[in-house]
Amino acid sequence: MTSLRTRDIVALGFMTFALFIGAGNIIFPPIVAQQAGEHVWLAAFGFLITAVGLPVITIIALSRVEGSIQVLSSPLGKAASILLTVICYLAVGPLFATPRTATVSYEIGFSSYFGDSASSLMIYSLIYFALVTLVSLYPNKILDTVGYFLSPLKILGLVILGISAFFLPAGIVPPAINNYVSAPVSEGVVNGYLTMDTLGALVFGIVIVKAITSRGVTDGKLVTKYAVIASLISGIGLTLVYISLFKLGMGSHEIAPNATNGAVILHAYVQHAFGDMGAYFLSAMIFIACMVTAIGLTCACAEYFSELTKIPYKIFVFILVGFSLLISNLGLTKLIAVSVPVLSAIYPPAIAVILLSFIAKFFNKPSIVIAPVTACAFIFGIFDGLKVAGFKDSLPSFIANLPLAEQNLAWLIPSIIVLVIAAVFDRIKK
Repeated sequence: MTSLRTRDIVALGFMTFALFIGAGNIIFPPIVAQQAGEHVWLAAFGFLITAVGLPVITIIALSRVEGSIQVLSSPLGKAASILLTVICYLAVGPLFATPRTATVSYEIGFSSYFGDSASSLMIYSLIYFALVTLVSLYPNKILDTVGYFLSPLKILGLVILGISAFFLPAGIVPPAINNYVSAPVSEGVVNGYLTMDTLGALVFGIVIVKAITSRGVTDGKLVTKYAVIASLISGIGLTLVYISLFKLGMGSHEIAPNATNGAVILHAYVQHAFGDMGAYFLSAMIFIACMVTAIGLTCACAEYFSELTKIPYKIFVFILVGFSLLISNLGLTKLIAVSVPVLSAIYPPAIAVILLSFIAKFFNKPSIVIAPVTACAFIFGIFDGLKVAGFKDSLPSFIANLPLAEQNLAWLIPSIIVLVIAAVFDRIKK
């Protein structure tokens, strides 16, 4: 029975961590911290629930089903399971997350050199996605290219940034603004959605399992064990990165007052901390961080759609990269504006499926419980998505009066009620 060497396990953990740390992970914590002000650590607690806790749990859940979302969501029925899986893969693949890695890396790292013109972004994205394609075409080599080479470079850059955030003196921390005044924890939870790490974990599960089996590990229990270790290593790394970025954002009011997004804060901070060399450092770090995430997403999506349609993997790599290239040229602002309502609708059913998978064995017939709870989460998630999209006044009045509705968590209480009713029904009917 083949097992992984210690160095392979560590490389696997680094690879898992590096897959998660992409565009959203770096740009959202600083702006959350600046706006949360004196309530920063309450907001950080909520943020860590959805940006660290849920992704780690998701990898563990997937490691028990060979990395497949479709198997994990099978209690929903074949059609609903495939639909949820396809939506998740498209959201974190060519529609939102993969294009965002290109636009963020350009806007933070290169726009100050080459300008904001559409042609400059197009040339950059062509080069960027050519490199992504080159690595993604050989998924069996991903542990070597990402785990042993790109991940250490990415981690080194994050360590330098994180240490500087703690050693440089923080400025004045002003009062909280917006929803961070009255509900900092739940606002942090919702902002954790924007990193897309839980949806990313649903997709990365198959990449991590493939990386383990590519080393000759075939025993299911060992695959799960190594995936759990890798997810815990990545969870610790994510937590440390986020805490340092929250600390960075908390003291950013003087160097980037009233910033519109985290990219502005990061750029101003690095310029302040490291001078002109800081700009080069930031460009390199963001480029590598986004590149690794884009490679992981492309490999995972191509793997899934190849299995679903029987079209060769390499053809899907070119198709997915082509879509990502086109959408990335819409610009970061439009991408974020469209993705927020969609994510608000997708996250609740995804979270329901992930969490319920751990207790499915206690039900006589899991589908009787999991399907209605997930449907409930999806329906109320759509309401949350419509509200975020600006259609709040068009929704029924009772939606606005639901518990946690103001925090875009209106789906939570109804889903718990449906879970209790369905579980009782399952127990009575046997």
